[in-house]
Amino acid sequence: MKKIFQDKKILVTGACGTVGSELIRQLLTDKRYAPGEVIGIDNNENATFFLDQDYLNFSKAKFFVADIRHLEELMRKFAGIDIIFHAAALKHVILSERSPEQTVETNIVGIQNIITAAKFNKVEKVIFTSSDKAVNPTNVMGTSKLMGERLMTAANSNKRGKGPIFASTRFGNILGSSGSVVSVFHNQIMKGGPITLTNKEMTRFVMSIKDAVRLVIDSALKAKGGEVFITKMPVVKIPDLAKAMIEILSPKYGFDPNDIKIKEIGIKPGEKLYEELMSNEEVRRTIELKDYFTVLPAFRGIYNDIKYNYNDIQSKKMNKAYISEKETPMSVNKIKFILKEQNLIQKPIDSIVERYWPGDKEQKS
Repeated sequence: MKKIFQDKKILVTGACGTVGSELIRQLLTDKRYAPGEVIGIDNNENATFFLDQDYLNFSKAKFFVADIRHLEELMRKFAGIDIIFHAAALKHVILSERSPEQTVETNIVGIQNIITAAKFNKVEKVIFTSSDKAVNPTNVMGTSKLMGERLMTAANSNKRGKGPIFASTRFGNILGSSGSVVSVFHNQIMKGGPITLTNKEMTRFVMSIKDAVRLVIDSALKAKGGEVFITKMPVVKIPDLAKAMIEILSPKYGFDPNDIKIKEIGIKPGEKLYEELMSNEEVRRTIELKDYFTVLPAFRGIYNDIKYNYNDIQSKKMNKAYISEKETPMSVNKIKFILKEQNLIQKPIDSIVERYWPGDKEQKS
């Protein structure tokens, strides 16, 4: 079997987060990759310590406390690195609204620091993990993610000579991640309900963390420069997800599924009924691949003529944007199968039973 990252030195930012930690796990344990070294950096000292402990027997793994806001530190850490997966970010919509300057420092200035340090150290590829919230953003966090994508594409367009290949991967909700709707629903069912959702017509793109990260890794192999890879994902209606979880979990906690109620509490400011992974403007410059849609740069390379030739092209012309309300949702039985197959019905680490938005707490006080 060909080792696709044979002896490569790979660095992951945000190593302690949901995406970063799974990236590291797959890179170190999947025999297809076989990197020469995997370095993880994170600004959370305690979490970095415990991550280091998890990989004491992996001589190729090294972990450091570092912040992407500090350019000089990145200059040192990127020396000799071949591939960077950039997963560090401020990701909570509520906190980003309350501390927009901090979001700018991490999600925008931090990405520019990644770009600058990668260019200086002649890194081969830099892959940025973005979010569906970057499409037609309604909040600070989504806007910062969009700017991150634009900075990556611009960095690739403006480079002279060979330089690093910069690209982004955009995906939706990761089922089972800390604080996700799956965790919230699970905790609500444990207490006998009700399950609360904001609108019964709401749809979302979903996938497991394992699948999301596998596709992020694959995008590093495909990237030509400046693209945004949009991961193809199944769609769920949120009420169907709630029903599937009730049917699976309520007997486990001693409840009759019919006794767990679903309560509609009303849509929140800035919340969308559906998710967009591709805007209408992006449709005209998108290529469909087997597992991705690839959005090509609006402004092609200023100094380089890039040939976007992929070996798994399905179509060079898209007819519609990639929006959850326009896709066929999974059935309740299919959702139940995925929850079980992906081991997503374990008791959550967190105890969150209610999610709130900016203004909720202030209005109650």
